Amino acid sequence: MTFSLIGRCEKTNMVGVAISSSSICVASRCPWVRAGVGAASTQNVTDPSLGNLMLDYLEQDLEVAEVINKIVKEEKNIEYRQLLLIDNKGNTSQHIGSKTLGISAIEKRSNCIGAGNMLKSEMVPKAMVDSFTNNPNVHLAERLLLALKAGLEKGGEEGPVHSAGIKVADNTIWPLVDLRIDWLESEPIEELYKLWKVFEPQMKDYKSRALNPSESSSYGVPGDL
Repeated sequence: MTFSLIGRCEKTNMVGVAISSSSICVASRCPWVRAGVGAASTQNVTDPSLGNLMLDYLEQDLEVAEVINKIVKEEKNIEYRQLLLIDNKGNTSQHIGSKTLGISAIEKRSNCIGAGNMLKSEMVPKAMVDSFTNNPNVHLAERLLLALKAGLEKGGEEGPVHSAGIKVADNTIWPLVDLRIDWLESEPIEELYKLWKVFEPQMKDYKSRALNPSESSSYGVPGDL
């Protein structure tokens, strides 16, 4: 009930995930990012614990294929899971369980991988990957969101989507971008994109306030002299 794209920026080494679903609060369960390590998505009858587990194994110096193989071998109910993984060098791997729902598909390219289940068309992941590849000169978050929109335009899910989210890791322990639309009757991807465009000009200020508050710009709130 989900389609997503995970990717890495070749210029900045940022990693991120953009995702949408007919289910509520997809971004609370499925996308995972870790600076200097990689990004992951765990979807289709989701087990959220697998997101952190994939990144933990990467941090233990396993290769992406080794991570996926280890999880497939050791975790229960893996036939229900769809897993995507990218490391901080752009290497990717994946698992699509035998009990993945509806039409499922996957597409890989340099520094990105897209996949989904309950899809309207098998071409949805390819549309996302094509978009990501064709937009190398914009911020990673923008690339991921444009790719998600391209997937929707190619058909998206079989039914309407209601939630969407994006996470991007840069070089801090917390995500640089962590935005989500937990539930809308329609157009959560478009609303997520609008939210990004509001957040984008403030993004560096919030990072600066965490790392160098004395050098930060005015907070712009009532009472801030």
